[in-house]
Amino acid sequence: MGYKVAIAGATGNVGAEMLDILAERGFPADEVIALASRRSQGKEISFGDKTLKVQAMENFDFSSVDICLMSAGGSIAKEWAPKIAAKGCVVIDNSSAWRYDADVPLIVPEVNADDIVDFKKKNIIANPNCSTAQLVVALKPIHEKAGIKRLVVSTYQSVSGGGKEAMDELFNQTRAVFVNDPIEPQKFTKRIAFNVIPHIDEFMEDGYTKEEWKVLAETKKMLDPTIKVTCTAVRVPVFVGHSESVNMELENPLSPEEAQDLLREAPGILVVDKREDGGYVTPYECAGEDATYVSRIREDATVENGLNMWVVSDNLRKGAALNTVQIAEALVNRGLIKPKAEAAA
Repeated sequence: MGYKVAIAGATGNVGAEMLDILAERGFPADEVIALASRRSQGKEISFGDKTLKVQAMENFDFSSVDICLMSAGGSIAKEWAPKIAAKGCVVIDNSSAWRYDADVPLIVPEVNADDIVDFKKKNIIANPNCSTAQLVVALKPIHEKAGIKRLVVSTYQSVSGGGKEAMDELFNQTRAVFVNDPIEPQKFTKRIAFNVIPHIDEFMEDGYTKEEWKVLAETKKMLDPTIKVTCTAVRVPVFVGHSESVNMELENPLSPEEAQDLLREAPGILVVDKREDGGYVTPYECAGEDATYVSRIREDATVENGLNMWVVSDNLRKGAALNTVQIAEALVNRGLIKPKAEAAA
């Protein structure tokens, strides 16, 4: 007997990816329900070879649902996740609403799957920020082997991280450049077409943005609270795929060749690292792929035990939808939840 799964925010970019990935990976669901706001009620969306009719989340009864994959935004998650969880439905939330709650596990299955058992405290599991997810996948094997003391990350994040409106803005601005139309930023603070913007999310008092703080806080929570982390987050004119320049200062020596070998053996990672033209992965090439790609692994001779690397992943998949589905798979595979319908039979 399979599970009953609801997708909250099914009409958004990530919600659509969740549906695709559930179908692709053959998740053991007897029923999948697409949920969104009342204005999307009745809209039809694809799920594998089926068509689902969107239902309004406000009116939906979650008491028979086993798992709710939520990608409906932070304010909605803050309000609705506890209500849904109280119905005995495990919520796996993609927003930032629950990531920093001490009673809510923040999970990337390749990194800290054992922490998933703590979901029972609130019946909620948090999915990390898209840029953090791919980062910690690449850092985990290196930290286990050599210990990371200090981490300097620069992210180059695609517009899809800002949702469909952000993707539309890049498209419309790019077209406007070629036809010489005026460009007025709406979703972004400055023009994004043929430009980069060193500003994602709100500014904080110390001059960092919330996006940069998320990388710091989430890396510490999932990997090791003693790692010193600093980050600069930049929005770039790419539709899908986040890239990261990662500089590490390690506790113990680790050569680039040893790091390559470690990463090649690690789950969820593909190493593409040839010291030649094109011997690395770009965000364009990772779009639609599940793996986190690592390239440009090399020594940083300015510090003792220093390493640099380039990390790229599809932010809609590993950074959001895929990781959420992998968390649900971990719950099932570890026997942590059983279908309610099975218990009632």
